[in-house]
Amino acid sequence: MSQTMIQYEGRIAQIVQEDPMLQFLLYAGDNALITGHRCSEWCGHGPILEQDIAISNIALDYIGAARNFYQLASTRIQQKDASLEVTEDTLAYLRDAWDFKNLLLAELPNGDWAQTTLRVYFISSFQWLFYQELIKSTDTDLAAIAEKTLKEVKYHLRWSREWVIRLGDGTEESANRLRQALTFLWPFTGEAFKEASYETAASSTTNIQLANLHESWKQELQEVFAEAGLEVPTQQAFQTGGKTGKHTEYLGYILAEMQFLQRAYPGASW
Repeated sequence: MSQTMIQYEGRIAQIVQEDPMLQFLLYAGDNALITGHRCSEWCGHGPILEQDIAISNIALDYIGAARNFYQLASTRIQQKDASLEVTEDTLAYLRDAWDFKNLLLAELPNGDWAQTTLRVYFISSFQWLFYQELIKSTDTDLAAIAEKTLKEVKYHLRWSREWVIRLGDGTEESANRLRQALTFLWPFTGEAFKEASYETAASSTTNIQLANLHESWKQELQEVFAEAGLEVPTQQAFQTGGKTGKHTEYLGYILAEMQFLQRAYPGASW
């Protein structure tokens, strides 16, 4: 990486660090990008053609949402320093792992179909509540993105709900795989409801109150898990750190693949 690129990244990081709303935009965008990338890894590998297409479309929805958040963030970064030519690609491809703010849950490996669909369910059930509140934001640009994204999340939630119930109430094999997925993923679910400092600082603008969302989320899980023959785990000790740039080793592998071309050929365009 050139010295110019390092300085360029450093200036962007400085601007973001000084502005809680920019951090919030990147948090939302990073969640969408990394979740979308993980879903995209199923393209060509789905259990049946219909579901291969479904999860590929879900991946595109998430990546589209990431673009919207990154575009808004890049515009506002340039408003603070007009000398920076920041784009959505800059924020996706030129930040290192410690600059990403996505939930740890999003970056975990896909595992089998049960693990992937349960992860989509956990994330989409949270986002369904999250975006309903974000629509009420006093930031009209942010509210507009939330309104558009919520329509897509409604489908993600319905699709993943159906799979959780189908697998949990299916064969002994499918139910066992879903229980194994729950054991693996559950310790990472609580991070979504642990407020980062930038979320607290931006809450008067975003209208997000995580404590209220958590209660609604737990109720959603109780209803779906009851149909799936699952019990909601009682474990309350959760893995955290993703919101503040402390990630698992899995994110490094994702970024190495996703960012390779842009870093190998800086400034290249189609």
